[in-house]
Amino acid sequence: MSEGVTQMRPVDHAWLRMDTDVNLMMIVGVWLLTPAIRLEDLRERVATRLLRYERFRQKAVQDVVGARWVPDDDFDLARHIVVEKLARKRGQTARDALQARMGELAATPLDHAHPLWQYHLIEHYEGGSALVCRIHHCIGDGVALNSVMTSVTDEGVEPPELAAQEADAHGGDWLADTLLRPLGEATVRAVDLYREGIAKALDAAGHPRRAALDAARNGVQLVSDAAALAFMPDDAPTTLKGHGSGRKLVSWCEPLPLTRVKAVGKALGASVNDVLLASVAGAIGDYLCETGEDPTGKDIRAMVPVNLRPLESAWQLGNRFGLVPLLVPVGIENPIERLVVVRQRMTALKGSYQPLLAYELLALSGLLVESGQKAISNLFLDKTTAVMTNVAGPAKPLSFCGSRVRQTIFWVPSSGDVGVGVSIISYAGGVQLGLITDEQLCPNPARISDRFRPEFEKLRRIATRLPRERPSPTYHGSPHGQTS
Repeated sequence: MSEGVTQMRPVDHAWLRMDTDVNLMMIVGVWLLTPAIRLEDLRERVATRLLRYERFRQKAVQDVVGARWVPDDDFDLARHIVVEKLARKRGQTARDALQARMGELAATPLDHAHPLWQYHLIEHYEGGSALVCRIHHCIGDGVALNSVMTSVTDEGVEPPELAAQEADAHGGDWLADTLLRPLGEATVRAVDLYREGIAKALDAAGHPRRAALDAARNGVQLVSDAAALAFMPDDAPTTLKGHGSGRKLVSWCEPLPLTRVKAVGKALGASVNDVLLASVAGAIGDYLCETGEDPTGKDIRAMVPVNLRPLESAWQLGNRFGLVPLLVPVGIENPIERLVVVRQRMTALKGSYQPLLAYELLALSGLLVESGQKAISNLFLDKTTAVMTNVAGPAKPLSFCGSRVRQTIFWVPSSGDVGVGVSIISYAGGVQLGLITDEQLCPNPARISDRFRPEFEKLRRIATRLPRERPSPTYHGSPHGQTS
C-alpha cells in the first residue's frame, strides 16, 4: 500500500456508506465563544493542533474491497475553514437564526473529494462567535471526537506522537481481536460455552460449580441477546416515525445544573442517565399530546450508543461503540412511574452482549456490498424512531484562542428513516440537550426541547419533598451513550 495510505476498518466503512437521501451520517456541533475569535487565530490553531491527527488530512476513497484513507494531495485549509455572517430575518433572534443555519448545515453534504470535515466561523453572534464543526461519522465516534476537539482548546494537550497513531492505524482492532468473533461464529460458540465452560470448571480451583454456571449463563445470554436483536418487534407508530424530507431542524435548551440532576437521581434511587432519559421521554410524550396524538401506553424505540473503548484510548479515531435498543416510555404521564420503567429497562441492558453484537454486525456490513449492508442496517432502523446519546464532556470550562467556550452543543446523526436525534452532553457543571428532527416529521423541535426542563423539574419537586432521613434505593450506573 502506498505511503500514507491505510485501509479503512470495516466498521468505519459501514458508517461511510450510511448516508441516505434524507439523513447524512455527519456529526454537527457548535461552540459558543465569548469574546469573538479571529479567523487567523482559528486557522493557526487548526493547522498546529487538529492537523497533527493524520486523519484530518486524508480523504476516504472507496474501492472494490472496502475503502482507504488516502492523503489529499490538493489539501487546502481554506476549503475546510469558512467564514459566515448570520443571516437574520426581520423579528428573528440571533439564536433562531443560528438554529436555522445549523439545520441547513446538517443537511448539506461534505465534499467526498477531500477530507470529510469543515469548520464554519459565524461572526458577531451574541457578542462573540459561534464555531460550527461538521465531521463525517466514518472519522470517529462521539467519544473520540470529543477527545480530539478538547485537545485543540487552550487547555488541551497535544495528541500522542504520530508514530503511535500510525501503529494504531496499521494494527488490528483491539475490540475485534480480544472480545469479538464474526457474528455467525459468535452465536454458534455461545452454545459451546456450555460444554467448554463446564469442562474447564472441573480443573478450576476454588468454586468449579460457580465457574460452570457462569459460563453457561454467558452462553445463554449471548444467544438470547442475538435473538433479541434479530427479532425486535416494531415500536409504536407515531408522527415522529416515517420517511422524512431530508430538511433538518435543530433546537437546544439552556443547560441544567449537573449537581441538581445528580441530587434528583440520588433521592429517587436512579442514575443521572435514567433521570435525563425519563425527562426526554416525558417531553416527547407531552409534545405528542399537544399535537393531537394520544401516546398513552406507547413506547418508541431509541438506539442508544454504548462506548466500547478504554477511555485512555479515546484519542484514537474510528468507531468503537455498540448500540442497545431502548424502549422509551413516552406514554407514561406520571413522572415517577416513567422514571421507574426507564431505570428497570436500563438495568436489564446491563451485562448485555447486545452492544458487542451490534458492533460486529456493523463491522460485518462494512465488508458486504452496499445492498447487504442496507439489509443488515434495516434490522435496527426499520423498528426505530430515534437515536439518543449521552456524552460526558469536560468538567471544567474551556477556552479556545483566548475566548471562553460558554456553551457546547452537538447533534447526533441518524440513518435510514430515523428522524429524531437526541444528544445530551455534560460540560462545565451543566447538562445540555440538543435535538435534531426532520422537518416533515417534527416541524418544530423546540416544542420538545422546551419541555425537557419542565419534565426534569417535576422529578426535582418530588425529590425535594422526600424526607431527608428516608433511605432511598441505590442504583449504580447504566449504559453510557456517545456520537456516533
